[in-house]
Amino acid sequence: MTNNHLSEQEQIRRQSLDEIRNLGIDPYPAAMYPVDASAAEILAGFSDEKKNFQAVCMAGRIMSRRIMGNASFAELMDSSGRIQIYVRRDDLCPGEDKTLYNTLFKRLLDIGDIIGVKGFVFRTQMGEITLHVTDLTLLSKSLRPLPIVKEKDGVVYDAVTDPEMRYRQRYVDLIINPEVREVFRKRTQIMKSMRELFDARGYLEVETPVLQAIPGGAAARPFITHHNALDMPLYLRIADELYLKRLIVGGYDGVYEFAKDFRNEGMDRTHNPEFTVMEIYVAYKDYNWMMEFTEQILEKVATDLHGTTKVPLGEHVIDYARPYRRVSMTDAIMEYAGIDITGMSEEELRSACDRLEIGNSPSMGKGKLIDLIFGEKCEHHFIQPTFIIDYPQETSPLTKKHRSKEGLTERFELMVNGKEVANAYSELNDPIDQLGRFQEQLRLSEKGDDEAMFIDMDFVRALEYGMPPTSGMGIGIDRLTMFMTNQLSIQDVLFFPQMKPEAQSSGSRQ
Repeated sequence: MTNNHLSEQEQIRRQSLDEIRNLGIDPYPAAMYPVDASAAEILAGFSDEKKNFQAVCMAGRIMSRRIMGNASFAELMDSSGRIQIYVRRDDLCPGEDKTLYNTLFKRLLDIGDIIGVKGFVFRTQMGEITLHVTDLTLLSKSLRPLPIVKEKDGVVYDAVTDPEMRYRQRYVDLIINPEVREVFRKRTQIMKSMRELFDARGYLEVETPVLQAIPGGAAARPFITHHNALDMPLYLRIADELYLKRLIVGGYDGVYEFAKDFRNEGMDRTHNPEFTVMEIYVAYKDYNWMMEFTEQILEKVATDLHGTTKVPLGEHVIDYARPYRRVSMTDAIMEYAGIDITGMSEEELRSACDRLEIGNSPSMGKGKLIDLIFGEKCEHHFIQPTFIIDYPQETSPLTKKHRSKEGLTERFELMVNGKEVANAYSELNDPIDQLGRFQEQLRLSEKGDDEAMFIDMDFVRALEYGMPPTSGMGIGIDRLTMFMTNQLSIQDVLFFPQMKPEAQSSGSRQ
């Protein structure tokens, strides 16, 4: 890469880099820097009376500077926040040689550079807690200028909001938009909150294969790859379900997994081809128990994150307090689409879709057509947490038949803000029935449905050894994070969302 492809600012920074090296200063030192304090700790804990923090060492990124002759102020940002630093020439350079201040600090350092500083904390005449620097070390020279975001009187100016830039260069987004870092901290807190509940009940966190010979556990189109040594195709998992239920067969009473799953499908504001899911399976339970457990999970997560069950989301406030409304899928379709799907054949459902002006294809079976009607006409009405229960058998090939309602299954989906957050069943544990359901999926595949499930004979064999009555449930962590942090796009809760290749002409540099 030649300097002709660099912006003026990038060229100037590389010139500064050369000068720093000529001064005998390593701009990227290898030695450990002994940080012992953070900006947040200092700002929260400093006391004028105690005169504490009188010998501190911290490091961070220069975010602003005010050069004032022989004394200057700058703003330093570490992972906890920002703090003002005060640099005086004679403190930094007590001897005759003033190069460190006059040349390095005043001229060769830039916004974005990472420095280490030692000194003592005081309060300025303006009342601002400030670190008075007595020693300064350059830890990493920044060769690209940061977008400058300014804040005055609570108003943010020149904020970087372009999604294309923010998602492709998440590292820059995290530097200049501290609220983004907070979203991802809460994402981690969500999973921690759930783990606390599961572990307290004695459920075991496990790991299951990502590369699978047969992708199962969901109706989805998989990614396919090839294993050279075995000379066989393998698939990235679309769900964890069938392996986790094998573990229930093996004797565990409760297992759960936080996992990356992959589906070779479309992308939009609520879908990414790579996503995080939590799946949990508990023996000797059914979907009625799982509904109550799901309520406990979400109530706990909301309270742990926000101190309340009421969480803002766009123009709504979602209340995760128990209990949640329960509506059968058949009743929901009757209410919002005006049709009774009970006993309808595939042809009748297709005709209903046509009347409702819902696009469909000949490859779709009854289950897909019912899902289409619900998705188009019903789901967006359910803003507050609502369990949609008792799905038709055709939509639920891994679910136990309803104990009292012919043609239905013991399944629910939890809807929040018009979107599915959780999916759960009373798990099908009859191996003969399960094989028949798989064979029906095979017929759909032969008909052209590329999301139909594969037949997994090893899973059937596992069921033949006997699986206790079990309930399982999956929660989409990405979508739950969206709803718990008031984000309306899945890209805002993924560090590195999938995107189209970056458009670059030959020799160009973004």
